[in-house]
Amino acid sequence: MRYPKNLQANGTIGFVAPSFGCGIEPYRSGFENAQKKFKELGYQLQLGPNCYEGSGIGISNTPEKCARELMEYYCSPENDCLISCGGGELMCEILPYMDFEKIKSAEPKWYMGYSDNTNMTYLLATLCDTAAVYGPCAAAFGMEPWHPAIQDALGVLTGEVNKLSGYDKWEKESLKNEENPLVPYNVTETRVIRSFVGREEMKKQSMQFQGRLLGGCMDCLVNLLGTRFDKTKEFIEKYKDDGIIWFLEACDLNVFSIRRAMWQMEEAGWFEHVKGFLIGRPLCFGQEMMGLDAYQAVLEVAGRKNVPVIMDVDLGHLPPMMPLVVGSIGAVEVCANDISIDMKYC
Repeated sequence: MRYPKNLQANGTIGFVAPSFGCGIEPYRSGFENAQKKFKELGYQLQLGPNCYEGSGIGISNTPEKCARELMEYYCSPENDCLISCGGGELMCEILPYMDFEKIKSAEPKWYMGYSDNTNMTYLLATLCDTAAVYGPCAAAFGMEPWHPAIQDALGVLTGEVNKLSGYDKWEKESLKNEENPLVPYNVTETRVIRSFVGREEMKKQSMQFQGRLLGGCMDCLVNLLGTRFDKTKEFIEKYKDDGIIWFLEACDLNVFSIRRAMWQMEEAGWFEHVKGFLIGRPLCFGQEMMGLDAYQAVLEVAGRKNVPVIMDVDLGHLPPMMPLVVGSIGAVEVCANDISIDMKYC
């Protein structure tokens, strides 16, 4: 696994928009304030041509132009890391225009984003054997003040943070809108972690497990499954001695879609050599349909593996989120309602 160099003091942060850009509020103001804050910290900035674009469908620009921007900025020596402007809907359409062999031969650099950016963070690991950060997008760095999760995300890029802990509270309803683009996370809900082995809930027992971190947004992962970009089985076979910890969260999927996604990944052989699951709060948190809730949607498959399944972890679309390094070795410790992940770069 290739690990990028840490972002140095006075280094250059590049911004790209292979999914949505920051052309409309509240993202534009958030992005502009993020730039101001990064400059105050001493960083240089390099903005891609699509950062403020909104001419694409589900992404900032045409798939060809989005791919060109991403390729040029990833392979450029003029920036030291990349942060995606945002998530979106159709980043998958840029993939036919990407040259992953060229990326694989380029000097590795940190790429950070989540949601639709799974199309890059996941494929950097599985196609290019290169680590990436599943973490917040650019506009989030414009909030005032920064939530500790945002500070952690920058810390991962700089190398100052490689051990993460869960956050006390999470946001169920955002207060950010066009009139209030810089408000911080509205953390009103107390984090409650639920831990299982098989289908049995472990309410008081502590757990420790370790494996190579792999995953992202399930909406994107099942879309990649079975395509020519799916080299997941080769990846997990290469690292079978480490085992895999799957971290998964969902955006648009309802509880039945989550269950179908878990079934599909299992039947494709993705869960061989699994050491555990970290499941983020889905955007459909609390939903129940025909007697099925989000827990049983996951446990129907994950519960058969007889490995730890940790639910409602700080990951994904209901912030804050722990910025996980895809491809790293994660040593996970769960004790009651506390979780820590020590990421090792080997």
